Amino acid sequence: MRSPDFIRWRAKDLRRVMTQPERTLWALLRRNQLGWHFRRQHPVGPYVLDFYCAAVKLAVEVDGPVHQEQADRDQRRTVWLEKEGIRLLRFSTAEIDARPAAVMAAIARASGSS
Repeated sequence: MRSPDFIRWRAKDLRRVMTQPERTLWALLRRNQLGWHFRRQHPVGPYVLDFYCAAVKLAVEVDGPVHQEQADRDQRRTVWLEKEGIRLLRFSTAEIDARPAAVMAAIARASGSS
């Protein structure tokens, strides 16, 4: 599903201002290190996914403190993505900072790379 122009522009802006945990995860996901191509800040329908692998329809989200305040919105997003056949993994910023190898192992299992 093609995203509206304003969503694509928002994704482009988000690529320029990634958080430190997003940069850390991107350094681990980029260049097909798991055997799959991930995109960062990828627009899908009305949403921008932090990381997305189209080949296995897997989205990876980095949840910072703001996500505690928007749990309802995140739930609606998860339901919409699942209806589109996209699996979603969520990791907290603390998890990425403290245990990046465990995060990568979970992503590898979910993508079938393990």
